[in-house]
Amino acid sequence: MFDLELSHTILLIICLIIACGFEFVNGFHDTANAVATVIYTHSLKPWVAVIWSGFMNSLGVFFSALFGGMAVAMSIVNLLPVETLIDQNIAHSLSMLAALLISAIIWNLLTWYFGIPCSSSHTLVGSILGVGIAYSFLSASAEAAVNWGKAAEIGLSLLMSPLFGFSMTIFLMFLLRTLTKKKPYGSELFKEPKRNKPPRMWVRGILILTCTSVSFFHGQNDGQKGVGLIMLILIGILPGFYALNNDYSLKNADKSIATIEKVIYSIDTINLSFTDKNTLRKTRQIHASLASTITNVPTVKALPREKRFEVRRDILLIEKNLNRLLNNPDIRISEKDRTSLESDIKEMRSITDYSPVWVIVLISLSLGLGTMIGWKRIVKTIGEKIGKEHLTYAQGASAEFVAASTIGLSSAFGLPVSTTHVLSSGIAGSMVASKGVKNLQPTTVRNILVAWFLTLPIVMIMSGALFLIFRAIF
Repeated sequence: MFDLELSHTILLIICLIIACGFEFVNGFHDTANAVATVIYTHSLKPWVAVIWSGFMNSLGVFFSALFGGMAVAMSIVNLLPVETLIDQNIAHSLSMLAALLISAIIWNLLTWYFGIPCSSSHTLVGSILGVGIAYSFLSASAEAAVNWGKAAEIGLSLLMSPLFGFSMTIFLMFLLRTLTKKKPYGSELFKEPKRNKPPRMWVRGILILTCTSVSFFHGQNDGQKGVGLIMLILIGILPGFYALNNDYSLKNADKSIATIEKVIYSIDTINLSFTDKNTLRKTRQIHASLASTITNVPTVKALPREKRFEVRRDILLIEKNLNRLLNNPDIRISEKDRTSLESDIKEMRSITDYSPVWVIVLISLSLGLGTMIGWKRIVKTIGEKIGKEHLTYAQGASAEFVAASTIGLSSAFGLPVSTTHVLSSGIAGSMVASKGVKNLQPTTVRNILVAWFLTLPIVMIMSGALFLIFRAIF
């Protein structure tokens, strides 16, 4: 069906299994982020909490794919521009994908074994960057190997989210204490839960709701990362089948193609630099090639398979070049044309930004099942080892509310975010809000910070080295 040699087919299946394995590990590595608070406040039995969290993780993946778009998944795909990396040698593509997958899983398992909350997002991003940089050694073009603009955007998100989680939880704890100070139940919220005794029903309801929210939004954000990972594999190995959305009607693109052509040929080049003029010239050439390929073709399925990857590459290069030009203050273009151009580019990206239903189902099951296994190590760290006191109802609810809000907003803006770091920093913030910095356990906090700082460089080196080794072998 796919015209692959048997050996390549086997390797493709292995890559898909490894990708599901990464998402499975991601599930049980990050489970504690949702269930630690309900377990340590005795709001839910551990097995109930884990199964419920797994179900909501799976639901988050489906909801995101069906209603929320694939922005996070595509940010992962676009971080490593496979359009410029892969060639006709499938073994090279397999080398790239195997290196980043193996590196990500090894680091996730290692940190899980030692009970250190570590970000799967950091791990995946580091693996992708490592492969891209290693490829630049072969091609002498770092710009072509890594989408540095997207990398900076993701890096800022991963950096700011734990700081936001820490500070907002402190603020929320202060607000909660102020609002409930004169209430009869106020002091109860800030006391250590009674052994094996669930809290009042309304407190329990709030904690279960926040647990549910973190689980759902974790599935929404981290599930998309898994979808993006599998799309990297499919686009890299089977571009003729998965480079474009086969269900897209190219008739919808005819108007966008015409509008883009009209605008790019109306741009005044007098004030543009030589580099920008050259970029515009290349964009016009790429657009002409794209237009000749897809104009009057009814559907993606009607395109020859060997042309589909070229269409994907042309669309992404046009978007990249036009974004660079539109950010130039010297370019003369009306607001109407600018808005129209942005709208039509977005329409064209509908051809490239997609995921088959079976991929969503696969990732949903992997993440959901992984959530139900291996949760105890990280739960113990979250619940007992970040602070010197037992987790209170107020601390658990505050940290999880901030985590759910942060992850949900990040998904809305299409940014990968670390569920682990947001929640663990939120727990740390809640401990500081109670009794100051002295309430933190320095050893655990140090281990979390060390893992946070070491994840990117170690995984980048690991994935880059593996990629170069695999390329040499294959």
